[in-house]
Order: sequence, then structure tokens, then C-alpha cells
Amino acid sequence: MAAMSLIDVFKAGGPLMWPLAACSLIAVTIIVERGINLRSSRILNPVIVERVVGLVEGGRVDRAIEICRESPGIFSNIVLAGLEIVGKGESSAKEAVEDAGRHESVRVGRYVGALGTVAAVAPLIGLLGTVTGMIEVFQTISESGAGQAAELADGIYQALITTATGLLVAIPTLVAHNFFRGKADLIVTDLERESLRALRGLFRAPAVAASPEGVPAPTAAVARE
Repeated sequence: MAAMSLIDVFKAGGPLMWPLAACSLIAVTIIVERGINLRSSRILNPVIVERVVGLVEGGRVDRAIEICRESPGIFSNIVLAGLEIVGKGESSAKEAVEDAGRHESVRVGRYVGALGTVAAVAPLIGLLGTVTGMIEVFQTISESGAGQAAELADGIYQALITTATGLLVAIPTLVAHNFFRGKADLIVTDLERESLRALRGLFRAPAVAASPEGVPAPTAAVARE
């Protein structure tokens, strides 16, 4: 028996192979995109982090703000939210950083939920293909009797192909979903730690340049009060 090509297998699987192909394409696209963009070095550029923290601890808040604006990103946006209202005190700055962190954290985990959806939907589509294939088998039996072996085989073959395809799409997608979700959680934790480190440096600084609002930033003594 000659081996069937992928196109022949695709055709034999019936119309439900199209949504399975769409699921596969979506999963591959997200995996590639997340593999490129969901990197700690990309989101938490160590050069930017250390430069901003160093400037803040050295009392140069105005220059730290410039660096954050010149290098927009998740970390820069979070820290900038606190630096821009430094004159309002430590409590307000910390609250601004936390609010920005919650907003920016959504960007870290974007598209990961879609991978989970694909991993859940693909086997169900395959199961639907199994059901429709078996319906065709029993319809053939009811109309022509059990002697139509070729037609019965076609229905069973379609059922098996869609089931196998659904699993082939779902299994690697589920693995990728769990991997990227765990990676996103780690990056969010690192973001929180580095943002708070910058904030602590802000209020440990002995003196800082004038804030964007024209109000001198609090010194360490003021912060303790």
C-alpha cells in the first residue's frame, strides 16, 4: 500500500481538518511570538535597570525620568509612573508603581491564554470529527448493511484522523502554554522586585534634582517621617 501524502490525509480527515489547521497556525504563531518577545533580557534590560536604579540612588531623578522616556518598555513604564509623582511622597509613588505594574503585567502574559484555549479546543474538534465519522459509519450500515467494507472504513478512517490530529495540535500547545505561563510569572516577579528596588533607592537618596512638578523630592529623612 502506497504511503499517503499529508494532503491526502488532510482530505481524508474531512471538513473539520480546516479548523484544526487554523488552531495549529494560531499556536505556532503565538509560540514564535512569545519565544521572541517573552524574554527577561528583553523586558528587563539589565543595562536600563542598573542605569535607572543608579541614577535614582544618586539623586538624579530628572535624568532617570529621561532615560525611562527614551527607552520605553514595561520596566521603564512602571518606574516612570513612580518617578513622575515623586514630590507627592513615598506612599503615592509606591501606589503609582503598583498600579502601573498591574497594567503592564498584562502585556507580559498576553497571548498565553490563547494557547490554553487552543490546547483545550483542538481535542474537542478532533472528538467532533470522531463523532461525525462514526455517524457516517452507522448511516452506511443502516442504508447498505454491514457488507460495505470500503465505505465503513472511510468513516472510521476519518474519525481516527481527526482525533489524532486534534491530539497532535493540543499536546505541544499545552506544553508551550504551561511553559510560557510559568515564564511570565517569573518575569512579573522580577519586575516587581526591580521596580521596588528603584523605589527604595528613590527614598534612600540623600537629595534629588527637582521633580517634574517642580517640587523637590523627599530626602531619606523626610521619607522616614
